[in-house]
Amino acid sequence: MEEKLIARLESAVARLESLSTGFGSRGLPAFDDDTAAASSSDPSILAFDDLISQYLGRVSSAAEEIGGQVLEVTNVLQEAFNVQKELLIKAKQTQKPDPAGLPEFLKPLNEVMVKANALTEGRRSEFFNHLKSATDSLSALAWIAFTGKDCGMSMPIAHVEESWQMAEFYNNKVLVEYKSKDPNHVEWAKAIKELYLPGLRDYVKSHYPLGPVWSATGKPAAAPPKAPTPGAPAPPPPPPASLFSSESSQASSSRPKEGMAAVFQEISSGKPVTSGLRKVTADMKTKNRADRSGVVSAGEKGRSNSPSFSKAGPPKLELQVGRKWVVENQIGKKQLVIDDCDSKQSVYVYGCKESVLQIQGCRGCF
Repeated sequence: MEEKLIARLESAVARLESLSTGFGSRGLPAFDDDTAAASSSDPSILAFDDLISQYLGRVSSAAEEIGGQVLEVTNVLQEAFNVQKELLIKAKQTQKPDPAGLPEFLKPLNEVMVKANALTEGRRSEFFNHLKSATDSLSALAWIAFTGKDCGMSMPIAHVEESWQMAEFYNNKVLVEYKSKDPNHVEWAKAIKELYLPGLRDYVKSHYPLGPVWSATGKPAAAPPKAPTPGAPAPPPPPPASLFSSESSQASSSRPKEGMAAVFQEISSGKPVTSGLRKVTADMKTKNRADRSGVVSAGEKGRSNSPSFSKAGPPKLELQVGRKWVVENQIGKKQLVIDDCDSKQSVYVYGCKESVLQIQGCRGCF
């Protein structure tokens, strides 16, 4: 209890110090004394401080023992959680933005995400699985973008759980690789999972199950930048590719967005995330199709037409740890089949193009 009180006092002092400069740690507008005092006693903000201290502190301690890129990406993780805390405080003083203004409100969080993604680019690091685990996990922080049941996102609690599933694939690789090599890496992987499950999930469940809390009487959210008027000076060059807009280079623009990038891109378009999906009718389901017998011979299981490799790595179609099917880097494979799948298993698909995957043996799961 004493340690929690000290952590809360330190947080309040840091917040007051940021007020003295006129800006928060990420350039967010500072709040007046009354607002600062209110936030320092707000149960949801104090609970977020506890989340950072208890769960994120454990991740940071393990990262300090490892050092290098693992420590670097963990510091970015810490920065992202600090930014979310500032946004939660700001939201309670701001009117709910419209869909066009939401990306502007979330811009500080987007900037940290861009920084995290940059760590996974370029030459593949020996700590690539650590970097991907931490970077992909940050999509869980997009729960703050939930604005209602019609916004196209899962409910905040479900979003946190679903986002961690994407990062867990790489996190499990860290656990397997370092299980008998280095306990610090194992501790880091276990700690980052607990940061989200149960950490962030339980926090959202207790304080924001329906999304962030906005002020009905607060100041309006900042409007998105307006288009320049004819004859006006040319605007400055656009910022680096972000999670709110399509990427500038041809190579990156042809790559589908994932995780938080996909969520924010749909938000900025003003359309529900599910607007482009087709409804699956009864006759379209595999179990009801006349051209699918549901029986696959042993020679067809996991079959592909050609042994082509993608630049990202060799193709995979395998069952890992008995619960997760992994399908990676399949290019132009039209007859991929997963057989004997049951409702307790999950399927992870990554880096596949122009391929067709059939999931059979899971009747009653659809």
